[in-house]
Amino acid sequence: MDFSQSNLFGYIEDLQELTIIERPVRRSLKTPEEIERLTVDEELSDIERAVFLLSSGQDIQGTSVVANLPFLVRQNPAETLRRVLPKIREVLHVAGVEMQLTAAVSFLTVLQEESVSIHTYSHSFLHIILQNLEHRDAGVSNAWLETLLAVIEALPKETVRHEILNPLVSKAQLSQTLQSRLISCKIMGKLANKFESHIIKREILPLVKSLCHDVEYEVRACICQQLEHIAQGVGTELTKTVVLPELVELARDESSTVRLAAFETLVNLLDMFDADDRSQTVLPLVKSFCEKSFKADESILVSLSFHLGKLCNGLYGIFTPEQHLRFLEFYKKLSTLGLQQENGHNDNQLQLQTLEQEKKYISVRKNCAYNFPVAKLLNSGVCTIHKELVALLQDESLEVLDALVGHLPEILELMANGGENSGSESKLSIPDLIPALTAAEQRAATSLKWRTHEKLLQKYACLPHIISSDQIYYRFLHRMLTIILTNNVLPVQKAAARTLCVYLRYNRKQEQRHEVIQKLIEQLGQGKSYWNRLRFLDTCEFIMELFSKSFFCKYFFLPVLELTHDPVANVRMKLCYLLPKVKSTLKIPTDKHLLQQLELCIRKLLCQEKDKDVLSIVKRTVLELDRMEISVDAEQLEKEKQQNEGRSTNINDKMFDKKRRDSKTSSVLTKSITVSVPGSSSGTSTGKEDKKSKLVRSQSFSTQALHPKYSNIDKCPNKISNTGYTAISGMGKSCMLSFSDDSLRTHSTGHSGNGTLPSSADSRGLFNSADQKNNGNKESQSRRMSIKNRKSNA
Repeated sequence: MDFSQSNLFGYIEDLQELTIIERPVRRSLKTPEEIERLTVDEELSDIERAVFLLSSGQDIQGTSVVANLPFLVRQNPAETLRRVLPKIREVLHVAGVEMQLTAAVSFLTVLQEESVSIHTYSHSFLHIILQNLEHRDAGVSNAWLETLLAVIEALPKETVRHEILNPLVSKAQLSQTLQSRLISCKIMGKLANKFESHIIKREILPLVKSLCHDVEYEVRACICQQLEHIAQGVGTELTKTVVLPELVELARDESSTVRLAAFETLVNLLDMFDADDRSQTVLPLVKSFCEKSFKADESILVSLSFHLGKLCNGLYGIFTPEQHLRFLEFYKKLSTLGLQQENGHNDNQLQLQTLEQEKKYISVRKNCAYNFPVAKLLNSGVCTIHKELVALLQDESLEVLDALVGHLPEILELMANGGENSGSESKLSIPDLIPALTAAEQRAATSLKWRTHEKLLQKYACLPHIISSDQIYYRFLHRMLTIILTNNVLPVQKAAARTLCVYLRYNRKQEQRHEVIQKLIEQLGQGKSYWNRLRFLDTCEFIMELFSKSFFCKYFFLPVLELTHDPVANVRMKLCYLLPKVKSTLKIPTDKHLLQQLELCIRKLLCQEKDKDVLSIVKRTVLELDRMEISVDAEQLEKEKQQNEGRSTNINDKMFDKKRRDSKTSSVLTKSITVSVPGSSSGTSTGKEDKKSKLVRSQSFSTQALHPKYSNIDKCPNKISNTGYTAISGMGKSCMLSFSDDSLRTHSTGHSGNGTLPSSADSRGLFNSADQKNNGNKESQSRRMSIKNRKSNA
């Protein structure tokens, strides 16, 4: 760069020029004069302040008063109507657009809030509305017109007749302005539902006929749009004799706008026409309109494609086979409008499309996608539009795909059943359908419209009813898992997770099932990213919703509990919120070991959790778990009860046999050996007391009572309350969770009903005491025999 003196002076001159042309920055502060004009005395009441601002304030202050009008009416209606409303009426004559729009909204709000009676409203507000109805600004005029149409519904008939209908006769004349005649058309449509049919016939229908022949096409199109409301007001008979002839004439109008309005009105009134009118009058008009539509403006094609579904439903049963085929071809042409043909070249008849034309063509295809469920009218001939379905799925515009996805389950089921709602399990076989479905999902995934992607994944949950399980497994199921692992939008991930669970639910091949379950546990539940582990908990929630409780307990219960050791607090927090649902999957006594694991995890969380937010949620969760009831597997409970009874019976039989053998041995020895020992009676008495004390002690072991809450477990209903959760914490530093195995132990009562069977340890103690007693008896008898022998020898 040359930094010579001449060049340097040149740069300085350029900077000076920039300084000269620089626009001054507007000051944000107000001048003292402006502040003085905007200052209002604080001691003024609301009404006085409003009057002052409307009289001498600036426009922005007046607009503020108009916006505050509903509040003033609620607070002090009499003074507001007497002092403020006249000022507003004066100001509106010279008010700008903003104040006019604000006034229209405020007047409507006062009507809707019913702050004043309808009589007072019509006396005070109606004339102001009518005065501003023909404002020079179209937006302001429409705003006042909307307010007036709402007022017409609330006003008494007599008031409407005198204040609105009678002036309408002159306003609708050809001598009035175009704006006045357009307003009259819209008011007539509203009045048609206000009066009886004979009043409409006498006072409104003549004006309607006059406006239908107006010299301006805007007026003819406007009144044509109101003929639907007028027909509903006059009834079927007058519609056939008066309204239909006018519609027929308007449908042949020279203006395409008028013809389009007539076509839309005919479609909306199809239900009011009988079969003869539909076949002899409406159908020829519709046929002619469709034939000329491709030569007309594209906007006509947009409207025609939008109303095509309603049109086909209304004319169903009237089409001849030839007409049926013609309308079908017309729909096919619309559904591919603007797209390339099969040979890869554009249609020679279509000129180079502008951007505006392309938007209209997309709208046409979008409407065709929206109306595709009309295919049910084809019955068994639904196969004739398989190609169009694939084309719409492959459309480059996501708007088209979004319109189709809304009815996709219905459409695919219709295709699978061949057009009949038979509910059969037939699977769909359409060439290129599965590639089209996968391509549509890929296109939605790469776009920025994640809501379309989410809705598409939700609708794909219908595929198990449409295509085979293997096709889903190899083309869609793994794709859902990939979306869960890689997509960054949470609603999309959840939609993919739920659809994956649906696919897993309908997959009957155990190898494939186990593979998917293993991937869910390893890649999500044990994934390196905490985000994946969070999605694993979402997936488990869907599994609990769609699968049986036993399925969840078998495959996912323990992997879920492993997340109690997760290093990320958010994962542990989400797990705590999920624990009540996890516990609800358990059944007692089948899942007793899982319940123990759940108790252990809760205990560790209470004692080891260091995050205060997680600990707070854990404590609340413990209270919720304590109030929950656990389902009881009555069948399994009865089996265990029977097994316990059989085991107890065997133990009692063995004990009885041993006692009987011991008693026989003792009696034989007593008979065969006679020993007389001094003081034997006291010894016998002592032995009896010792025997009695041992018997009482053994009975005390065998009659240990269970926890009082479970002492009548076999009398309880199918649900039992689990009180194993008891959280004891001292200032958040010490905690203990007690869990009693006895709460899960069942017992069986004897025939007397006042005792329980001894446990195995108690039974062993009882047998040992009996053996010791027998051994003691044998030793005493041997000692007596030795004493007797010594005496005899002496």
